[in-house]
Amino acid sequence: MLALIFEKFQSRPHITEVPKPGCPVDGVLIQVEVTGLCRSDWHGWMGHDDMIQLPHVPGHEFAGTISEVGSQVKRFQIGDRVTAPFVCGCGRCEYCHQGDQQVCPHQTQPGFTHWGSFAEFVAIHQADVNLVNLPETISSLEAASLGCRFATAFRAIFDQGQLNSGESIAIFGCGGVGLSAILIAKALEARVIAVDISPESLQKAKSLGADEVVNATEVRDVSQIIRELTGGGVHVSVDALGSLTTYQASLASLRKRGRHLQIGLMTGEHARPETPMGRVIADELQLYGCHGMQAHRYPAMFDLINRANIPLGQMIEREISLEEAVDYLPEMSRGSLSGMTMIRVQGGR
Repeated sequence: MLALIFEKFQSRPHITEVPKPGCPVDGVLIQVEVTGLCRSDWHGWMGHDDMIQLPHVPGHEFAGTISEVGSQVKRFQIGDRVTAPFVCGCGRCEYCHQGDQQVCPHQTQPGFTHWGSFAEFVAIHQADVNLVNLPETISSLEAASLGCRFATAFRAIFDQGQLNSGESIAIFGCGGVGLSAILIAKALEARVIAVDISPESLQKAKSLGADEVVNATEVRDVSQIIRELTGGGVHVSVDALGSLTTYQASLASLRKRGRHLQIGLMTGEHARPETPMGRVIADELQLYGCHGMQAHRYPAMFDLINRANIPLGQMIEREISLEEAVDYLPEMSRGSLSGMTMIRVQGGR
């Protein structure tokens, strides 16, 4: 099969013929139609993730059709249109038994623990626990856009942050995760303040429904502006980028008993940010880590998408080929791309 592969971290990827992965006895082999280019893929290419063994094929946001089914799989069959969370549970541990596959200690992650979806085929383990059937109302292009960024934002805002109608939320970073968070928050009838340093990203945020936008390069103190706009701070704040600056500004933007949601990965010099624990205690702030979403929560996400008529396609900024991804992946070192970039691997919906 054809795949995008790199032999060394931070080396230029290339397209080549590689062996098709075998079908796990408890899993499936999926013919990939569309896969997303996510900042997590860039982190993997940079060498920030110790799960990756070289040479490596990245890719963890995808949609496609099952081409082979393992002998132990009961719920899926050849020809099913499917997707999967980027964190796949083992199905046997205490966390999986309580429905928290996203923190399974024995998890597999396509594009990290094994070769991913920047290829014609990808293997998924424990299919009965981790696969998701796609409704006819959602195209493969839209489904692939859900995989990491939208699903993680949904679980963060809906399940962890429990954002309510009429509450306010600040979203730091208007890449794929941030734009997803805006759409979800507006579907929940919240007031949304979007923060970024790119005028183009802020314009996109505004077009998706952000009530106010703040360019962090044009103000001295972003959190002060947000507190003034909201009369004391937002109920929920999201760091969708993952940096010392956005993390600390997010905390500083909260009102008393506010909820901070950390979605953006914190790596390198950003991995150990200072936390104003005195204020966390005094104001009873709540800090949540957000790491993907379980397969069994996808129906709730599909329900919100349909009920609120969320325009998933509007997040997608560009559709590229697998060959073009060779240049786009390293280009992310210059910063996050506006909107979502989706890779069309093979034909389909």
